[in-house]
Amino acid sequence: MSRAILWFRNDLRLNDNPALNAAVRECDEVVPVYVLDERYLERDRWGIRRTGPYRLKFLLESLYCLSECLRDKGSRLIVLKGLPEGELPRLAKEYGCSRIYASKEYTHEEIKVEKAIDEACDVQFYHSSTLYDPEQLPFAINQAPDVFTAFRKRVERYAAVPEPLSPPDEIPGPELPDTHIPSVESLGFKMPPADERAVLEFKGGAMEAHSRLDHYFWDTESLSSYKETRNGLIGADYSSKFSPWLANGSISARTIYYEVESYEAEVEANQSTYWLKFELLWRAYFRLVAMRYGRRIFFPGGIQDKAVDWKEDKVAFSNWCAGTTGDDFVDANMRELLLTGFMSNRGRQNVASYLVHRLKQDWRKGAAWFESLLVDYDVCSNYGNWMYAAGVGNDPRDRIFNTGKQASMYDSDGAYRQLWLKEHELAAAAFIEQYL
Repeated sequence: MSRAILWFRNDLRLNDNPALNAAVRECDEVVPVYVLDERYLERDRWGIRRTGPYRLKFLLESLYCLSECLRDKGSRLIVLKGLPEGELPRLAKEYGCSRIYASKEYTHEEIKVEKAIDEACDVQFYHSSTLYDPEQLPFAINQAPDVFTAFRKRVERYAAVPEPLSPPDEIPGPELPDTHIPSVESLGFKMPPADERAVLEFKGGAMEAHSRLDHYFWDTESLSSYKETRNGLIGADYSSKFSPWLANGSISARTIYYEVESYEAEVEANQSTYWLKFELLWRAYFRLVAMRYGRRIFFPGGIQDKAVDWKEDKVAFSNWCAGTTGDDFVDANMRELLLTGFMSNRGRQNVASYLVHRLKQDWRKGAAWFESLLVDYDVCSNYGNWMYAAGVGNDPRDRIFNTGKQASMYDSDGAYRQLWLKEHELAAAAFIEQYL
């Protein structure tokens, strides 16, 4: 009898999960495992918590949902805290597993872990977070276009998005212990209270992801006006808000892509429906950039290896984090992030530009702050977008935003700034020490 470990990573779902389908197809029994990597609960080089309470809570909720979905298929989820390269070989030996199945990741730390496990076990990796199969792209990875538009035109013409996989009917396996999922507090974090001003109460898990998809597409038909509303700042439906579930794989990019296709066939196809596909392409592109350039996406000069004299001003950076720079538009956005774990795309572009072009601070510090706070943090998109903002990524031009002009364009009545600039200081002081 063959038995294998299914190592869940950023693919916390049963739908469209190539590693899961392969494990069930090729083995008699499967042992599902998630390892909460303790390194991501520590502080980084800047002294910032790598995972803050918002994303941690969302992750734990996602694991609970995954556990329940596995239970419905006759299985259990083993959840451990530790180092994957230590825990997985140990579990493989304990349960007599001859192979490990897992989703592939594309950045330096994750690849190091993959190599360490591969040296100890037979591991099979599958592409679960990409929109296209990398092997099916119309160019080699090391020849991927350096400009997004060139990438987009080639894949739209010559590549096809694979259809999502259906989940297996059952997941056979040995008797496993009951799933124990830790709490945010037991992991040493203090959860900020829910803020009624938040755009959405984000809850983790595949069920919530599909509920949000149904709401945005079918219940409200908000997709039809996405291009016109996506630069909004207040409310749940000015944009899709799919990014948190995409980030930890509670839903796949391919699932969303094909749901857009269904919407276009059944409701309407317009610029807005295309634009959501366009945004999925940007996400796919940043993964490709990480594959091509490796560790360079974390270098001060980015993938351009550009020489920039970044300043070191701890007070300026701390004020930026706390939303006390004196720039109303920047501060409102930074306070929304601090108190909810979310910020609009328009806000992210403005606060990033302000940090790197006005304050002259190392863009990687801003990326680290986003990593800690954002509920939808995704390493490839986060660092890709920050390089872009800093002028060291896939666009050689300096993207300098006039935050005053941006505020007048996107918050002309001041409603957003009024919403987030009041009653803030005490709440910020109570929680910011968790991160810095």
